[in-house]
Amino acid sequence: MSVMDHHDGVATEAGVRLSEASAGDYFALLKPRVMSLVVFTALAGLVLAPGHINPAIGLIAILCIAVGAGASGALNMWYDADIDAVMSRTATRPIPAGKVMPEEALAFGITLSAFSVAILGLAVNWISAGLLAFTIFFYAVVYTMWLKRSTPQNIVIGGAAGAFPPMIGWACVTGGVSIESIVLFLIIFLWTPAHFWALALFKMRDYGAVGVPMLPNVSGEATTKRQIALYAVLTALTGVVPVVIGLSSVWYGAASLCLGLAFVWYAAGVLRMADGDERMLPAKKLFAFSIMYLFVIFLALMVDHLAIAYGLTQGGLL
Repeated sequence: MSVMDHHDGVATEAGVRLSEASAGDYFALLKPRVMSLVVFTALAGLVLAPGHINPAIGLIAILCIAVGAGASGALNMWYDADIDAVMSRTATRPIPAGKVMPEEALAFGITLSAFSVAILGLAVNWISAGLLAFTIFFYAVVYTMWLKRSTPQNIVIGGAAGAFPPMIGWACVTGGVSIESIVLFLIIFLWTPAHFWALALFKMRDYGAVGVPMLPNVSGEATTKRQIALYAVLTALTGVVPVVIGLSSVWYGAASLCLGLAFVWYAAGVLRMADGDERMLPAKKLFAFSIMYLFVIFLALMVDHLAIAYGLTQGGLL
């Protein structure tokens, strides 16, 4: 005869713990805000790629990329549950909150990873599926399990995981990788450090409490602010490269130049910020703007591409 106890949203029967997680708790494991940006940039790669893809196949491709990104998030939350419980920003996530058991999150992440890669390969092509599999592996293993807790350059190297989606979208249409898709990759790759180090500046205490070697904690605020400014400049410069290689028109070039200058301006505000400033307003403003920057850059690329396709404007400088 079994004994059933209930505590903290978890049922225990004969020593076996079963979570009472809702569908919303499992959805939260997928990091939906991060996933939405991944889906958007992957869609941009799919739209910008030369050639044609059946709309139904394109929808399957985007869904697979979304599920793969969500699987990465679930695996990340499974591995980082110990530090998530300590950090104020992550303490309410499903695992530290006791809503989902760690082993359930692990099984969920592995299952979604396998299904997303397999379906993308079978329905679209195996080049894009291989890139998706590598992206999941890079985020869950290389970044989460290795880089995040071992080096202050974790975000620089690990940022590659978040930069692959437009390349995957491009490969879904073309079956390969090209200079254009590499440029799309670089825009996100170079954007990532300034974006995350701005967050790290005003979350230094959280990262310090769990021993994650973020750059502000290891090298100090002054070094971090200089690195943010450097990467902001590199991001702004890379943002106009699509015009140079003929992927977009001068109209996009003008928009990306304005956005890039604004990015550098916000980064300059961080550079001028006094060390030890507890309010960290310039860093918070840069973090918020950086999210909008990436969204608008890729939106502008897609709008410009459609304008070129319908003869409303002409391609780039080459």
